[in-house]
Amino acid sequence: MLEDEKGLRTLSPSRSWGTRSPFDWPSGGGGAVTSSHFPGWKLCRTSAPARSEVELRSCFGAVGKVRGYPSGGRDAELMHPVLKAFVCGSVSGTCSTLLFQPLDLLKTRLQTVQPAVKGSGRIGMVALFFKVVRTESILGLWKGVSPSFARCIPGVGIYFSTLYMIKQRCLLDRSPTALQSVLLGGTSRTVAVVCMLPITVVKARYESGKYAYESICGALRNIYRSEGVQGLFSGLTATLLRDAPFSGIYLMFYLQTKKIAPYDQIDPALEPLVNFGCGTIAGILASLATQPADVVKTYLQVSSEKYLGTSQATALIFRDYGLVGFFRGAVPRALRRTLMAAMAWTLYEQMMSKMGLKS
Repeated sequence: MLEDEKGLRTLSPSRSWGTRSPFDWPSGGGGAVTSSHFPGWKLCRTSAPARSEVELRSCFGAVGKVRGYPSGGRDAELMHPVLKAFVCGSVSGTCSTLLFQPLDLLKTRLQTVQPAVKGSGRIGMVALFFKVVRTESILGLWKGVSPSFARCIPGVGIYFSTLYMIKQRCLLDRSPTALQSVLLGGTSRTVAVVCMLPITVVKARYESGKYAYESICGALRNIYRSEGVQGLFSGLTATLLRDAPFSGIYLMFYLQTKKIAPYDQIDPALEPLVNFGCGTIAGILASLATQPADVVKTYLQVSSEKYLGTSQATALIFRDYGLVGFFRGAVPRALRRTLMAAMAWTLYEQMMSKMGLKS
């Protein structure tokens, strides 16, 4: 602690600034803020070892911008917490989408490719991988990444910001129960799905290789002119049946596995790896539970038949491929959804922690 000749205590901004008070008392040494940093201002006298945050704000709230020091936490609070959650979610969604787009393309192709000869069997994931690389180059694996970005960057942001807002409004920072986790995840994903479904339709058609759209906007215009609004929202029911349960089941398993994880026995630096492991377990279970709905959704969105309903698509898939047809593309989808969700949640929680917010 530094103290001047007149008995005035000096203050130092806290290094870790987020979950703690914007000012704390230094234990001594350099870096302390003295009256020379605040010309024309008097530092607050105190005989107590510390002051409350409210008192400190009243003393220093108006001078925080001098020499770059935080103004009583006000600069850090300019961004609304829900907006912070949106930004964190969008960044995490961008990273995971870029890394795992090839798995999404392989999943879509496996679900839409037709055997060359009737009854000749289905093509495998490895064979399809080499076929895409051979005919479309290695960059062909990232076909459809533009609509994926257009969907995931705002879509993941909408999901996480909605989830954060609902938790703050309804749970008041309490830990959700298993049922509440399912409802939280499902509701948040429903909002994101409805907002981003037209982009999801374009993404599925890009990846199928059956459509030659020049741009996302051009694809949206083409679909609207030829199929109307219904075309832009094709597969809505199947998408909700897939995504809402996935997010609900995922969040439930993720939070439950985190509760039993031995965080108190591991190095804090390893916590992100533990979170990633919990996310992987939750992703595998949620992917398997929602795989049939994903097959139906993809079939509806890439089909050239107008007004094809969910029940009709289900019947056609069963007629052509049997029960196994509802699990086509299960391996690449499980890999992608599991790794994407685990990475997105790990990055999201780390970024929210850095911003001083509880995710």
